[in-house]
Amino acid sequence: MRILVAVDGSFAADRALDFVAALPWQEGDRVHVVSVIPSHVEIVGGPWAIVAPSSAVGSFADVVRIHQDALTKAGREIRTARADLAIESTLLHGRAASMIVEEARRMPADLIVVGHRGAGRWESMLLGSVSAEVVDHAPCPVLVARDEGLGPVVLADDRSAYARQAESVLLDWPMFAGLAVSVVTVVERGESAEVLGAECDATATRLREAGLDAKAELREGDAARQIIAVADARQANLIVVGTRGQTGLRRLMLGSVARNVLLNAPCSVLVVRGGVGVAAASEDHVEEGELVSPFG
Repeated sequence: MRILVAVDGSFAADRALDFVAALPWQEGDRVHVVSVIPSHVEIVGGPWAIVAPSSAVGSFADVVRIHQDALTKAGREIRTARADLAIESTLLHGRAASMIVEEARRMPADLIVVGHRGAGRWESMLLGSVSAEVVDHAPCPVLVARDEGLGPVVLADDRSAYARQAESVLLDWPMFAGLAVSVVTVVERGESAEVLGAECDATATRLREAGLDAKAELREGDAARQIIAVADARQANLIVVGTRGQTGLRRLMLGSVARNVLLNAPCSVLVVRGGVGVAAASEDHVEEGELVSPFG
């Protein structure tokens, strides 16, 4: 498995690094650590300004040093966890989200891991955070880390093709083997609880047959709130959600369940966006834009 983790010396990036270092690595896996030196404009101010303490940023040379130190620290911590793991480190220049996405395409990456800085004023109003932008444009699933734990897991299942893509990640990625999984389906107005309950049970059964400790849970109400409530109740370390994706002004105006989970979850969130490079659980080919998902 090829994992790209982005670091910048911030506390949020340290959580992403801790998550990657704690993964149950398999033979042949490799990790690519990147740190992106921002432009002078981003260093001076704006919603994407550098997050290092202002006292630490005295010049552009100091900014370069911060990012170089972040790469060195990342390599050291990951090698401590797994000495034989193939690790590559790259220092990039430019807009952080754009460069992370480009580097993930170049690898190509199977997973991007970034840190979560919280739902502050700029993130909630403009959705301009690095993590949100990477989720929108990445060529693979993106994990936004809040801590280093991997399980228990909550899988948001809205019965769509995108939920099946998210399910395939749990089925196919060795890191999830044996973990406890709560499969959550939320009943919307006018839907049959009996039918949806049976489909939720079927998803849990497929996961159990693959060796996961899966249980189905049917909920009613607001989808994002119910998914987060289950994560709280089960003390989950990760929520996995599939989404067709919304970008730019459309996402800002319409919103989505995946976006609300990403901003408000108490734990890490793995977003599997429709059309990205994920092996499907079946042989059916998923074309972006052909299928509709209540999760947005």
